[in-house]
Amino acid sequence: MFKSISHLQDKGVTLYKIDAIILRLIGHPQQGWIDLKDEKFTRIEYLYKLTTAKAATHTITLIPGETTDIFLEQIAEQLKLNAKKLKDVYAEMATVQEGMFVPDTYSIPNEISEERLITFLLDQSTQKRIAMATKLMGSYDKTKWLQLVTLASVIQKEAASVADMPMVSSVIKNRLAKGMRLQMDGTLNYGKYSHQKVTAARIRSDQTTYNTYKHRGLPDAPVCNVSYEALKAAIHPKDTDYLYFVRGKKGEHIYTSYFSTHHKNIVNATK
Repeated sequence: MFKSISHLQDKGVTLYKIDAIILRLIGHPQQGWIDLKDEKFTRIEYLYKLTTAKAATHTITLIPGETTDIFLEQIAEQLKLNAKKLKDVYAEMATVQEGMFVPDTYSIPNEISEERLITFLLDQSTQKRIAMATKLMGSYDKTKWLQLVTLASVIQKEAASVADMPMVSSVIKNRLAKGMRLQMDGTLNYGKYSHQKVTAARIRSDQTTYNTYKHRGLPDAPVCNVSYEALKAAIHPKDTDYLYFVRGKKGEHIYTSYFSTHHKNIVNATK
């Protein structure tokens, strides 16, 4: 309640101690955004509305593994906003190109500007990010977190399921330890390429560090926005000696430590 009063005062609304008492007697202010229309109220009516007005909101959902580019296009269509402006505002406010948002369902006011929306999503994601980092690593460190999200984003793009994530994490760990290129298609599903099939021509032409067929190590930045499960798998990979995997006919991954076996698995998967 006192948070609500402080917020209103910050916005230039003059409130007194008696208002806090009245609010306490009437009830608690609604959470989130509320629609007070353009009506004129007496002071008591205004305080009453704070506790009873319905939130005028719309829900948007960021799915784990989606890129920010595609997400902003989707919510621009949902909320009838300008997609280019959303992307421009994000580019100005975000410290990295990808991985700043935390996948979740967010409650957004029906009438909101591009600037306010990006500010809200980044603020909410920062709170969630710090909470997850504290739970997983004991504290939040920006540099270590970015490294973790980058690794987790590759796992997120490659894993066939949540249960599969620690296995994919183990392959990445083992290949990096041996100095092998990751050679994973998922890393090329960044930005606007999120849902595009990775072709041989694309592998030849893409010169970014996302191209793990050419670039050694992890990409320089996250590939997508990641889930808690992917982050957990990045910290706790399965203990294996696997170096290869291919998706089987039923969508599951088939793992092996040997290239010769991997080649046979590829042939069998395409029959």
